[in-house]
Amino acid sequence: MGLFGPSPLWFTGGFLGIGYRDLQRGMNVFTEEKISLLYKNRIMKRIRRLLFLGIGFLGLSALFYLTQIRIFHTPRDTFFYLLQDLAFVPIQVLLVTLIINQLLTVREKQALLKKLNMVIGVFFGEVGALLLKRLYAFLPDDETIKKRLLFKHEWTGQHFMSQSKIFKEFNYHIEIKMELLEELKAFLLDKRVFLLRLLENPNLLEHDSFTDLLWAVFHLTDELACRETLIGLPANDLAHLAVDMKRALALLISEWLVYLKHLKEDYPYLFSLEVRKNPFDPDASPIIR
Repeated sequence: MGLFGPSPLWFTGGFLGIGYRDLQRGMNVFTEEKISLLYKNRIMKRIRRLLFLGIGFLGLSALFYLTQIRIFHTPRDTFFYLLQDLAFVPIQVLLVTLIINQLLTVREKQALLKKLNMVIGVFFGEVGALLLKRLYAFLPDDETIKKRLLFKHEWTGQHFMSQSKIFKEFNYHIEIKMELLEELKAFLLDKRVFLLRLLENPNLLEHDSFTDLLWAVFHLTDELACRETLIGLPANDLAHLAVDMKRALALLISEWLVYLKHLKEDYPYLFSLEVRKNPFDPDASPIIR
């Protein structure tokens, strides 16, 4: 049983890749040299296949042209249209490869990122929202931040994106509180397996900003886990941890606002619940009054 039920792969929509444990077992079976050799052999086979295919098509084209000359006895016309077709090839490459293919690639990436928002939603439901509260507790009371994050139903996508950019570059001031730091460490270590499950999805590499967020959270987790005790840490070490917390908080708030924009535009009923659960609203309640 996985964290999400019978199978975490099923829960994330069927587009998770090779599992972390499967990858470990594979690395135990194959040495690095064998993997490199297999990869090179596969590349060479593919090159030979493409070479034979190209020669075959060229030979077939030459056969058709020779047949045309043999039947109609008009080599001049044949070579005229051949050169005309060759002259159009660069334009065809420009249209198909550089323009149409690029548009299709952008569209496919947008569709993929839209599907990945389900995984991002799982992250915020299980870890992100709670981590946001815990990291925010290290900030001194600042009404400016709270007011900026009290989003409403009237907010547009432009509002969310502008606030996301502001908070990504915001200069946070972290005040280390030892009791809260111990709780943060326990929380992150408890969610570590869940975060590893998210990384099983190779498509997350297409989502640069969310990948940066995961790396920041993982790094903060590792920094805290490497210290057997947090009591009595020198001031320089606490300042280093504060920098890691600041990085994670900036990316977390920024990505959270982008995710809320997605909910606002595509899933208004989910956005309605997020408005009522806003962790920065002291009067927030999921109950509709």
